Amino acid sequence: MMRAPQLPMRMVSAIIGMRNQPLTYPMALKILFVHNYYSSRQPSGENQVFDVERELLFRHGNDVEILTRNSDHIRAKGGFGAIQGALATSWNPWMAKAIRLKVEALKPDLVHVHNTFPLISPAIFHSIGNRAARVLTLHNYRLFCPAAIPMLHGEICTKCLDQRTAMPAMVHGCYRGSRAATLPLAFSVGLHRALGTWTKQVDAFICLSEFQRELMIEAGLPQEKVHVKPNFYPGNPAVPVWADRKPYVVFAGRLTTEKGVVNLLRAWQAWGPGTPELRLVGDGELRPELERMAVGLPVRFLGQVSAEEAQAQIANAHLLMLSSECFEGFPMVVREAFAFGTPAAVSDLGPLPTIVEHGKSGIVFEPANPKSLLQEVRTAWETPGLLERLGQGARAEFESKYTEESNYADLIDIYSKAIEVSRNG
Repeated sequence: MMRAPQLPMRMVSAIIGMRNQPLTYPMALKILFVHNYYSSRQPSGENQVFDVERELLFRHGNDVEILTRNSDHIRAKGGFGAIQGALATSWNPWMAKAIRLKVEALKPDLVHVHNTFPLISPAIFHSIGNRAARVLTLHNYRLFCPAAIPMLHGEICTKCLDQRTAMPAMVHGCYRGSRAATLPLAFSVGLHRALGTWTKQVDAFICLSEFQRELMIEAGLPQEKVHVKPNFYPGNPAVPVWADRKPYVVFAGRLTTEKGVVNLLRAWQAWGPGTPELRLVGDGELRPELERMAVGLPVRFLGQVSAEEAQAQIANAHLLMLSSECFEGFPMVVREAFAFGTPAAVSDLGPLPTIVEHGKSGIVFEPANPKSLLQEVRTAWETPGLLERLGQGARAEFESKYTEESNYADLIDIYSKAIEVSRNG
């Protein structure tokens, strides 16, 4: 890999306050990028973020090395792989040694970790020590919530965060509905709280929204180390002409309970005359039930498609639907919709109503309420010219907040703060 010339680290501070400058900045960093890829059978936004962020850093002249593991490796081993993953979740000594040797050889300015579950483990932060600044992106709530999504029996649950213990998750078997499967994750939460991993061994945390930041600080993260940087869409895509789009609504995501797809279909059942076509991109455990609900309705199940096809479906729609009934991080589909000038309809839950502004870049409805969903979406759908105007507002949001230029400036700003914390620690 071609290495960018290394400049003195004091130049990092020159980045602060340069958010509106061109892409090229007067510095280069040596960065070790770390990630545990989720199974290839389940497309992951975290995997996408890792890939596009790595490319963003490299294009800006940084020297980026990677250290990755893949959950496909344990999935292929069946039951033995599941045991291996469970044992590695809280503390993997082999990965701790591997990253220590990597850091000693590379001497990076910082190590940026996206996901340690299940094979890498938080042990790596201890093994890195003061050899480099340590940054962790929080794509979900797994640091304190064994299920990663604060939800219990189809409803929001923050007991493990509020009580600062994973015992509620153990009682309810929150991970995959199993106490046995929850045990290694709950143990990891408790272990790293006790060791002070998150208060002493990480120099900067990246949250995807202000909502997530506040929740994680309440759960125990040190406020001064928690920063906000949303996801971004690379490049500057052309916006499809509104008149050339087809009049359909698109949902893109997992067909699971927390995504609110059952209530979405209930709203479509109640729409009546003039119901628009609804396209469901993605797959999941609820598909058979949803297909039964959709009989006689203008609903198309497109299944799992390529990332390019999913984006094409979003780009040519009149409305993106995000009916989540859980706390999201920063959904990748929203940044795609905004980039292509497609308005979004989202539930009034977690960070979503702060990302999508009602009446400006989309519409907001009550979560888990098909009547509210139907009323808000139908009103917008039947108001002449409204969705097109909201689409223009969505594109304006992209241009002001979610471009790679602004995102890179935010990232370098966070890196500079992490390096400062590491040096002073």
